[in-house]
Amino acid sequence: MRSKHYINKGRSILNWHAILGMAAGLILLLGNIPYILSIRRGDTRPNRVTWGIWTTIGFILVGSYYAIGATNTLWLPIAQVISQLIITCYAFKYSKGRWQRLDRICLAGAGLSLLLWWRSGSPLVALAMNIAMDILGAIPTIKKIYYEPDSEDLLFWVMAFSASVLNLLAIESFTLSFLLFPLYLFMLNITVLILLTRPRWSQLWG
Repeated sequence: MRSKHYINKGRSILNWHAILGMAAGLILLLGNIPYILSIRRGDTRPNRVTWGIWTTIGFILVGSYYAIGATNTLWLPIAQVISQLIITCYAFKYSKGRWQRLDRICLAGAGLSLLLWWRSGSPLVALAMNIAMDILGAIPTIKKIYYEPDSEDLLFWVMAFSASVLNLLAIESFTLSFLLFPLYLFMLNITVLILLTRPRWSQLWG
């Protein structure tokens, strides 16, 4: 009886992890609505390089993350790659401006990381390489937000941050393999939020 009690309790915890993981994916998908509307109004100007790289490696990230055994926290990467694909299409249609040297460097670095992943053959190494590519893809957008905080939709990034918090809570095992990607997403989203709200904090404390 005691053993059965612990098994049922364990299943209950895992179910809560799964619910949190699915909720994270749903919140991120819903975040596309205000983001796309903001793009169409011309308020948000997404960087084509960032979203292009994120979309390209997003599919690989889902595969490598699944290969290491992630289940409950897999919903957010799936929702993320769907979102990235949609936003990339809008980015190429509505975003203006020429490609800069930083954009080309990030693309070259992403290609190199992809080659290293292909040569390694390890799911964990692949995941680390994909995260490195994701970081390279984020650089142009972080630079843009730093100089033009009004060029991104705050609500979308608040929802993305909320989804990353839920995804952390959905982790089924606190090992490096399972923790690496959710922790990276959390750090990325909180960095973007800090940069987006920096002018407001400056006014408040200025």
